[in-house]
Amino acid sequence: MLPPVACSLRVAASPLKGATPAARPSRFRGVLRTGHAARAGWLAQDERGGRLTKTHKHTAPPRGFTLIELLVAISILAVIAVLSWRGLEGMTRAVAQTRERSDQLLTLQTGLDQWTVDLDALMQQPRMTALDWNGNVLRMTRLAPNPADGMLVVAWARRDVNGTGQWLRWQSAPLLTRGDLDNAWSEAALWGKNPSNAEMQREVTITPLVDWQVYYFRNNAWTNPLSSSESTVATNPALPAQAALNASVPDGVRLMLRIPPGQALSGTITRDWVRPTLGGNKS
Repeated sequence: MLPPVACSLRVAASPLKGATPAARPSRFRGVLRTGHAARAGWLAQDERGGRLTKTHKHTAPPRGFTLIELLVAISILAVIAVLSWRGLEGMTRAVAQTRERSDQLLTLQTGLDQWTVDLDALMQQPRMTALDWNGNVLRMTRLAPNPADGMLVVAWARRDVNGTGQWLRWQSAPLLTRGDLDNAWSEAALWGKNPSNAEMQREVTITPLVDWQVYYFRNNAWTNPLSSSESTVATNPALPAQAALNASVPDGVRLMLRIPPGQALSGTITRDWVRPTLGGNKS
């Protein structure tokens, strides 16, 4: 058995506060411990090697994004951009559809209001009916909005336009003579069947229409003008104008429109008109 060998390891102690560089051990001369070195580690001396070693607390250097991280971030941004674009597209489409339906509803409402205005302004002429319905075209004679313009002939009809049934309104030029009135009355009947280009310039498209029907209210009942004798024209020129008007114009007119799906309003729409000069004893 070998005898024990004595060995010792000496660790340099820190110099005392206030000690001058000369008072420090010779092996520490030239070594200045700054605040940074003190924070970084300890000074130690290996007695066998006689070397000073300084241990540091290593910190990881700053690093950027890897290629995979960049690709993932770009993919996420692309997905967000696509979703945002679809959201904006949906909002734009909704606004366009709302505007289109609002225009359709406004046009239909304006057409129905014009229908009432035309009936309110009916004017009877001797030996001529003020209101005539032939199953497809409703013709009427009415006062012009400006009394100086005399009278107008107005016609309402359903006709195919570019393969789609449309509810149309036609209006003549102002009429001041009986000859002009007769010509416009005949022109309105032709317009409802096979209009010329000149006649089509005076028509206005109201709304798509599948079918329509007109009923007259007389003797407390709604009747079809084509199936009753109540549409007899008052042709007696001796009758006063108001009496002739009452004889040829029914107490009420019912309008029934069948509008196809896809419009702001679809299905069957009914609009009733009551003659403004109707007596109080009528119901």
